[in-house]
Amino acid sequence: MTQTRTEPTADATAEALAYAAALLTGRRLAVLTGAGISTDSGIPDYRGPDSPPRRPMTYQQFVGDPAFRRTYWARNHVGWRHVHRTLPNPGHEALARLEARGVVVGVVTQNVDRLHQAAGSRRVVDLHGTYAEVVCLSCGRRTTRDELAARLEELNPGFAETVGEVDDVEIAPDADAVVEATEGFRVADCTWCGGILKPDITYFGEQVPRERVAAAFTLVDDADALLVAGSSLTVLSGRRYVTHAARAGRPVVVVNRGQTRGDALAAVKIEAGTTPTLLALERLL
Repeated sequence: MTQTRTEPTADATAEALAYAAALLTGRRLAVLTGAGISTDSGIPDYRGPDSPPRRPMTYQQFVGDPAFRRTYWARNHVGWRHVHRTLPNPGHEALARLEARGVVVGVVTQNVDRLHQAAGSRRVVDLHGTYAEVVCLSCGRRTTRDELAARLEELNPGFAETVGEVDDVEIAPDADAVVEATEGFRVADCTWCGGILKPDITYFGEQVPRERVAAAFTLVDDADALLVAGSSLTVLSGRRYVTHAARAGRPVVVVNRGQTRGDALAAVKIEAGTTPTLLALERLL
């Protein structure tokens, strides 16, 4: 039997918001964000209630098979034209203003879009890296994704145009575009050593670098409470900070449409969109 998801009433949402504001007032907040905070910037999420099923490429597939790498870079070449021009939304901007006021100590984000930095947030831990940079898996040299875009265009003139208008192509949160025909796409290798180039993001099946994990724990420990915005907390890389805060006795507030795997640890759950909720919390804190 299929269960129908029931939207919370406006009164229930307002009550949860008021309780969260009372709980967080006077506390310094660490913020953990997921893909849900960027949907209002035009970047779809992976696990939202209305998101289509997706199967992101794994690290093992990317490094182990040239065909997978060709498919990835062909699709990313199209998707990059969309995501690199996205702008922060009012939710990102509210967090940046709260940081400037000293209410927020910093942001740990599972997103790779760097929209928090674009909005003005200063202390940001990009837990899963950023697709704005590319790293060579052999020599470790880094380059910008903009520089790589120019090289890929030279190697594959007109490829993106053959796919269709960017606005008509389905784009995933990691700049992966739904492109079926990728045969013949030429992949760019490292200009220094000829090694494999990979976006500086943590793939499924890949470990988050230890220094990022530690930096995120430090940020959470520097705060008196944890606010989760737009994350289903499905993956351990983000959920562990909720567990850590709860075990330390720091209240956890979760803002997300749909169930999360951290709901049982939350002092309060606000079932609502991140943008209006963060703007409301900004006014109340």
